[in-house]
Amino acid sequence: LSDSQLNSIAKSITDNCEVIEIKSWQVEQAITMFNSLNSDGLPLYDSDIISAKLYAEAEKRGKEKEFADLWKQLNNCINELESTRIADINSILMQYMYYIRTINKETISETGAINVTTPGLRRYFTEINKMPITDPIGMCSDMVKLAKVWKKVSEYPQMKVLLKFNENAKLFLASYFFRFDEDNITEEHIEPILECLLRLFSLLELVDVGYSSKYFKTFLFGAEAKLVSKSTTVDEITQDFNEHICSNWDKETIWAALHDYDGNVLVYLNEFLFAKEKDLSFTLGTKYDIEHIMPYSGYNLQEIRKIDSEEEFYDVVNKLGNKILLEEKINRAIGNEWFRTKVSTKLENKTGYIDSKYPIARALVSKYQSANKPYWKKDDIMSATDKASDRIVRFIFGE
Repeated sequence: LSDSQLNSIAKSITDNCEVIEIKSWQVEQAITMFNSLNSDGLPLYDSDIISAKLYAEAEKRGKEKEFADLWKQLNNCINELESTRIADINSILMQYMYYIRTINKETISETGAINVTTPGLRRYFTEINKMPITDPIGMCSDMVKLAKVWKKVSEYPQMKVLLKFNENAKLFLASYFFRFDEDNITEEHIEPILECLLRLFSLLELVDVGYSSKYFKTFLFGAEAKLVSKSTTVDEITQDFNEHICSNWDKETIWAALHDYDGNVLVYLNEFLFAKEKDLSFTLGTKYDIEHIMPYSGYNLQEIRKIDSEEEFYDVVNKLGNKILLEEKINRAIGNEWFRTKVSTKLENKTGYIDSKYPIARALVSKYQSANKPYWKKDDIMSATDKASDRIVRFIFGE
C-alpha cells in the first residue's frame, strides 16, 4: 500500500474504533467473556483456547517466559509447515492428542476392543484429560519436537508421495515420529513405515469401502499402539500390514481396479515405483502437472489421437498408462503437441519431455526419440496401464 493509503487506514481506525481492555484472572471466565463480546466476530479456535490455558498454567508455575519462548519457537516451525501445507497448529495438536490417547491406552481396551471415536481437541485437553496441560513446558516441547521432525521428513521423496494421499495418514505417522528426535531420525528409519501406509492408502484409493471402515480406521488405531512402542520392531509392524492386506484383498480384484482407475493420486505412486524399479532418482519438485501423453483436449486432435470413436477415446485417455508427471513449465510449453514432438524435439526456446527430470518422461524419450514418426496410440496406453497395474499390485501386496 502507498503511504497515503496506510495513513487513511490508520485515521479510520483512530477516528472510528474504540479499545476496551477487560481483565480476568480465570481462563474459563475470560473465554466466556470473550465469546459473549465477540458474538459477531471470528470465533476462537481450539488452539487459541488450549494455548491460553497452557500459558495460564505456565504463569502459575512461574515459567511464563520459558513457555512463551517455546510457543514462539513452535509458531515459527508451524509457519514453515503451513507454507508447504504440511501442518498447522490445530493438526499438530490433533496428532499430539492421538499420540497421548495411544500411550495412555485410551483407544484399546484390556480385552483388545478398539474404540475409534475421537473427541474434539478442546474437549479432550480441557475436560477428558487435563494432565498434558498441567505440564505446559513438556507439552509444548513435545509439539516443537514433532513440528521439527515434520519439517525434516517432509522432504523425503516417499513422504512427498504419501502426502498426496488421505490426510489421516499423518495422524498415525506422527505417533511413530515420537520414537525419534529431529537429529536422529533418518529416511531409513521411516521408509518401511511410509511404505506400509502407502500400501494401505493406495487400497483406500481403489476400493469402495471408506476410511471409517474396519479395514482402514479400526486397523490403523490398532496399529498405532505398535507404532508408538519402541519395543515393537519395524518388522513386526510390517508383518501386521502384510497380513491385514493379504487377508482382506486379492490381487486380481485390485489389478482390475487399477486398470479401470481414472484418478490422479496413483500417478504419483506409479512414477515413484517406476523410478525405484529402474534404480533412478525421484524428486517431486515444487511446480509440476499431471500430463496426458495422448492429449485430453485441444484443437485438431483426431489425427494426433489415432482413435476412431470419441467413446473409445474417453475410455482410455484417463487411464494410468496415459498419465505421467511433468514439470509445469514443460507441460505448458508442449500443450497438445504431437507425441513425436513431445519426445524428440525442443520447441524453439521451450522444452519437451527431453528436458524433464521425471523418470517416465525420460524413459519415453529414450525409447521413442530416434523412432521414425512415433505415435502414442490406444495399444500403447493399454500396455503402459498393464505395466503400471502390475507394478502397483506388487507393491501393495509386498512383493
